[in-house]
Amino acid sequence: MTSSFRRGRDAAVVILLLALPFFVLRSNVRDPKKLNALDRLVLRISAPVQYAGAMIGRGISSVVGSYVYLVDVKAKNDALQHDNTVLREKVRKLEALDVENRRLRRLLGLKEQLGPEALTAQVIAKDVVEFRVASLALDRPSNEVKPGWPVITDEGVVGVVLRADADRLEVQLAIDPQLAIDVVDERTGARGLARGTSDVDKYACKVEYMKRSDEVAVGDLLVTSGVGARFKKGIPVARITKIFNRGFGEFQEVEAEPVVSFSRLEEAFVLPPAGAAPEPPPPTHDPAKPAPKK
Repeated sequence: MTSSFRRGRDAAVVILLLALPFFVLRSNVRDPKKLNALDRLVLRISAPVQYAGAMIGRGISSVVGSYVYLVDVKAKNDALQHDNTVLREKVRKLEALDVENRRLRRLLGLKEQLGPEALTAQVIAKDVVEFRVASLALDRPSNEVKPGWPVITDEGVVGVVLRADADRLEVQLAIDPQLAIDVVDERTGARGLARGTSDVDKYACKVEYMKRSDEVAVGDLLVTSGVGARFKKGIPVARITKIFNRGFGEFQEVEAEPVVSFSRLEEAFVLPPAGAAPEPPPPTHDPAKPAPKK
């Protein structure tokens, strides 16, 4: 008896659960004017359930939509970051090429100004800490280069040739304390000797024998004076950074920074000294024979 009752109860519950959605759907789709008492009762009972279901459905849809949106945004953001990195690298390379192009154009312009006697050299080694010497390789072998020949770049004075061997040179840099260069203040004409310091922590020069009465200022450019028949006049050497005028003595103490960036030095030009006599032109006739009569 009890088992039959349970089976009947379960069947009734199943039939009710299957019929309930039908009545709910039927009541929702019917014309409101034709609703009977049963339809209104069904709507009244099912309204809170429908509302709760709709809210849960909207919440789940919102969560799923937000997740999909965030996944898509993250993928796009990763792609944009990758593109940004690639573009930055391209910009960096283009900027480096532009700097290199401008440097080479300046060197080419200087080469044209110096004339055919200027020899191009590449820096192959340098020891600017202890010995203040750089090794250069000439673009073509030459037995004409002698110790003391000036070495310059488009920035200014590099130094002088210390030793020469065919296409290999050792250059004594302008920051070597053993090298003195006669300079003048480009602005005022004050004269002195620029000599490298013994400070291994920085590239610096001291200017000796500059009189206290001479007008100089921080930032003034020191250029070669042309005295000594080594460097041509007007080549930049250093820029004044400090002035110590102690109020006694005949000379003031001046410190300067070389205009050449020795840490980035790559190319240079080797020139005959400014006072070197030009080679005589080849004879137009045999010296042993008398010149033809005009």
